[in-house]
Amino acid sequence: MAKKIAPYGSWKSPITSNLIVAGSIGLSQLVLAGEAVYWTEGRPSENGRNALVKWTPGAGYEELSAAGFNVRSRVHEYGGGSYAVHDDVIYFTNFVDQRLYVQYPYSEPEPLTPSQPLRFADSFVDASRGRLFCIREDHSEPGVEPTNSLISLNLDGHNEAGIELAAGSSFYASPRLSPNGSQLAWLSWNHPNMPWDGTELWLANLDETGTSLSNITKIAGGGDESVFQPEWSPDGELYFVSDRTNWWNLYRWRDGVVQPVYPMEAEFGRPQWVFGMSTYGFERADSIICTYTQNGVWHLARLNTEQGTLTPINTPYSSITNLRVGNSFAHFIGGSATRPNAIVRLNLQTNDTQILRQSTDLTVDTAYLSVPEAIEFPTENGLTAHAIYYPPQNRDFTAPAGEQPPLLVISHGGPTSATQTTLNLSTQYWTSRGFAVLDVNYGGSTGYGRSYRQRLNGQWGIVDVQDCINGAKHLVQQGLADGNRLAIRGGSAGGYTTLCALTFHNTFSAGASFFGVSDIEALAKETHKFESRYLDSMIGPYPETKQLYQARSPIHYTDQLNCPLILFQGLEDRVVPPNQAEMMFEAVKAKGIPVAYVAFPGEQHGFRSAENIKRTLDSELYFYGKIFGFELADPVKPVEIENL
Repeated sequence: MAKKIAPYGSWKSPITSNLIVAGSIGLSQLVLAGEAVYWTEGRPSENGRNALVKWTPGAGYEELSAAGFNVRSRVHEYGGGSYAVHDDVIYFTNFVDQRLYVQYPYSEPEPLTPSQPLRFADSFVDASRGRLFCIREDHSEPGVEPTNSLISLNLDGHNEAGIELAAGSSFYASPRLSPNGSQLAWLSWNHPNMPWDGTELWLANLDETGTSLSNITKIAGGGDESVFQPEWSPDGELYFVSDRTNWWNLYRWRDGVVQPVYPMEAEFGRPQWVFGMSTYGFERADSIICTYTQNGVWHLARLNTEQGTLTPINTPYSSITNLRVGNSFAHFIGGSATRPNAIVRLNLQTNDTQILRQSTDLTVDTAYLSVPEAIEFPTENGLTAHAIYYPPQNRDFTAPAGEQPPLLVISHGGPTSATQTTLNLSTQYWTSRGFAVLDVNYGGSTGYGRSYRQRLNGQWGIVDVQDCINGAKHLVQQGLADGNRLAIRGGSAGGYTTLCALTFHNTFSAGASFFGVSDIEALAKETHKFESRYLDSMIGPYPETKQLYQARSPIHYTDQLNCPLILFQGLEDRVVPPNQAEMMFEAVKAKGIPVAYVAFPGEQHGFRSAENIKRTLDSELYFYGKIFGFELADPVKPVEIENL
């Protein structure tokens, strides 16, 4: 059948906002315990509740979370590592009160820790000692920065806050007990470092009671070396990932010396925004199943640690997270350009895969899906930057001859993060309507080595913006985008990049900010502990460089902003307070430029409610339709646009 001719942006698409939120769930926090596989599901249909589920070869899929419980930690605000399992007993953090609970099979959860302003994450159970080890964040003193420590909890007691094993550093993570139970390893780091700047790997002897440490030794890391995911091999050697040679590679502690396991220009690590991240696990003492990234694509491989050989394991997945290995199987969360994220079970003998759970059961004809392409383009100072390009794609439509598509540039959050090539229906929502999309891994992104990551040091609001602009110009020069219809969008740190691009430059014709930062000085003064010194490296120490903070804050330069803007904001956001979006809205409104502000009561940093996710997609499309002058194929709920 011949394609219909219609302007870009006005194509009718089966990928509707209703479809996107109807059957979608977030998959995370994958854990193995014997034959059982556990994970959490973030469910927009349940107001974003994280429910714990279990899969076993015999019984299949099983719901575990009791009604009213939400398995989600708020340590560092971003959480992760929210539960541990031993002998079918679950120990988890409940979101509302942040207490640790114990849940025995077929029983209701019981509180394990007191009703105090304490938070817990990254736990494991030591059954032989009857202890649970975890990270505790203490918010007992109002107005004072919370304190973090590595603690030991008695599993037989109740309402116990735990005994401190290690304290004094700003942050702790990744406690790992040796196979024979005699040694404990963990990570720590101090302000102003973030974990991708520099962490320290510690090793100590653990006493028989599990309540004190001795012979505490730092074996790797420091202010300019980021260590990630310490793990013990089955025969008792400590492995870890370090970026000491620019790339996050695997190392081991053997005979009192740090040894490289397999040097490679690839990243075996990730930025530790949340607890419990994993990129490798042991098949045997001499065999690691690992995942690494090159040029924006993740690969799975088998690493022989004694022979020093890396053998690819072919899978259809280009994004692999939460890798866990045990009992002749590897499990991970995998996705690709045409496959939604799924819990995947890989037989390590046959390489056969089984999907245990998909993030969505909805199927979309691949003829409506845009296939992403990793591109590299020239940017400032003779350098190149990276991005993922999605062309417009719809099996039913084509554009009039000579018309170029509007381009939506996406600046990812973090900013120390990276975009992935996994099927994202929220991206396909745009491409199937006739937008080109450029998802930019600007300088400062992860996956391209430490030096690429450090391009943003002292340059946030400059390098990221330049790379987004140069990426857009590159596509215009290639004839792949309309230079008069360039939009940019981003959330959180990506929202800051968006607001800087719109305020300090004239490349884009419209923009959308999702809980974006407009006043980085306010962010430096108001944000939570984990990120309270993040800007030291990306802008400069505060208040010593106060003038620089003001110079990089779009809120002070709204007189330079001359293009339409839509802002989305959760009213319970602790990371980027709502007043920043409100100030930006009022300033742009006063200038007479088209502007819209959509606020969501009850939402925090990132939207979890299905109704609100749907509202943001449709409102942004409605906004671009009005600004770029195309008719929408389907009616959506209007959004109030001032000065239109």
